[in-house]
Amino acid sequence: ATGVDLIVDDTPGAIILSSFDPFSREVARRAIEKLIADGRIHPARIEEVVEKVKTEMEETIRKDGEAAAFELGMHDLHPEILKMMGRLQFRTSYGQNILNHSREVAFLAGVMARELGLKTHVAVRAAFLHDIGKAVDRDLHGSHLELGLDILRKHGESEPVLLAVAAHHMDI
Repeated sequence: ATGVDLIVDDTPGAIILSSFDPFSREVARRAIEKLIADGRIHPARIEEVVEKVKTEMEETIRKDGEAAAFELGMHDLHPEILKMMGRLQFRTSYGQNILNHSREVAFLAGVMARELGLKTHVAVRAAFLHDIGKAVDRDLHGSHLELGLDILRKHGESEPVLLAVAAHHMDI
């Protein structure tokens, strides 16, 4: 129901979840916990619990994105962008959580922009959004940079933010 491979090993009493998609893996983990706690494990119940957990997870990622944006003082981000940023809570790169990374980069960019007398709000916004493409790069074709720019353009981001995001790998 989640697209995650499930390996049940009776010897150590363990269940192993295998998937390259961390969001789907988390949905499966939470659904299994609910099913085991409830004790009713049959196909119809599995589908019901998975759908309920997916709905709960959508709310979780929305709240995570909103909380991160609020912490940075960004109150005008599109709801879809907030949702994608929250989805980064379930993605890592080089062992670092991407949502936390984006938040930290935004704080640092803000400090540097203030010190240099630059537009702090642009630096913070671009830094926060620079890896948004990683929320969808496993689902769509293209680099996280290209996908992120497409998402940000679609939701009306300003040209200075788009240029800063485009430059974050020194490509331009």
